[in-house]
Amino acid sequence: MSHVFHRNLRSQYPTAVKGEGVYLIDSDGKYYLDACGGAAVSCLGHSDPVVIEALKLQTDKICYAHSGFFTTEPMEELADFLASRSPKGLDYVYFVSGGSEAVESALKLARQYCVESGQSQRRHVIARRQSYHGNTLGALAAGGNAWRRAPFAPLLFETHHVSPCHAYRFQEDSETTAQYCQRLLNELEQKIIELGEDEVMAFIAEPIVGATMGAVPAVEHYFKGVRDICDRYDILLILDEVMCGMGRTGHLFAAEHEGVSPDLLCIAKGLGAGYQPIGATLVSDTIYQCIEQGSGFFQHGHTYIGHAMACAGALAVQQTIEKRDLLTHVQRQGMRLQHALTETFAEHPYVGDIRGRGLFLGMELVANKEMKLPFDPQLKMHARIKQIAMQNGLMCYPMGGTIDGRQGDHILLAPPFIIEDEHIDMIIEKLKETFYQVMKE
Repeated sequence: MSHVFHRNLRSQYPTAVKGEGVYLIDSDGKYYLDACGGAAVSCLGHSDPVVIEALKLQTDKICYAHSGFFTTEPMEELADFLASRSPKGLDYVYFVSGGSEAVESALKLARQYCVESGQSQRRHVIARRQSYHGNTLGALAAGGNAWRRAPFAPLLFETHHVSPCHAYRFQEDSETTAQYCQRLLNELEQKIIELGEDEVMAFIAEPIVGATMGAVPAVEHYFKGVRDICDRYDILLILDEVMCGMGRTGHLFAAEHEGVSPDLLCIAKGLGAGYQPIGATLVSDTIYQCIEQGSGFFQHGHTYIGHAMACAGALAVQQTIEKRDLLTHVQRQGMRLQHALTETFAEHPYVGDIRGRGLFLGMELVANKEMKLPFDPQLKMHARIKQIAMQNGLMCYPMGGTIDGRQGDHILLAPPFIIEDEHIDMIIEKLKETFYQVMKE
């Protein structure tokens, strides 16, 4: 009997005992091709010798020093690395232990900036329906996934949600892409006016929506339009790149593809590639200078901020990705994987859409392709696919509630950046076999 309080109390989990490149190995010696990086985390694969050596060396120096007393060399070096490569104006880095903490920190920084800049009336946060920003109460409040929010709704602070940018599902047949984009921007602007032009604090969004919608990029010019609206009303733009950032799309930051710089940018997952728990909030010069010249103190904190081991591991991960030019590899292999998915599944009667960018790809499942009708949620199609895929030695990231938090199923793929052609062929074959087994039922 296990005394671990597992995520799913009715599941029996295999025991992972080793990782080799793109594979995880369980205690029975079975290999699993990690086509999702766990949750888009293991971007450098498993057991990278360079990262492991960097962690070993750091243990010989210092593992932990509380950030209220000390800084450390790996924290300073990792901050320098990120600031020198971040979108324009993001020159400061606040380290945390994961994505939820990064979003929580961004929300608090946004509020403290408003207070210290003499705009304490600004309190509203606008996000998008079907977004996901983490599981701490503040991050969950910002998120727009109805299923995740429902049990904890009485504990969440008030937030406001506008439509997601999901052309496959919500662009009308009569609309051009430009018209659809403008409709969404108009909706955001109207929400700001409705709440009070000088009372909205921030707008938060994922450049590519990950877990809740399945690798959905925005239509062209959407984020440039959002940036313009935020500037017009003096609203902070927070981009959540916890899942889609740190090279996952073929750019170090997903915002690069959109051609915008946010005021706050949240990263995690691929930052440390799972070798240590780490996340960060990148902060604009404007916000930093305001607080430095004001109270001089961010009224927030966590015990493991800037953890020396975590920073040393993350720095080694990022240096390795850069030295091996893996972002170019992500772009190339991402195109190959998307082409293979399209070639294999585009005409499949139960695949409605294939989308994404780089090695961050999704497939939306439908019961009726022409009508885009989802499967009955009671079938739990996503859960069955995950179960059968694992039996077939494939880790993918299926999820339900794609459309509205209740209806819809999708599969998310986010394999390690080191993936080679033969691994892509294996992903396709294992997915085909999984589809055959599940759909036959």
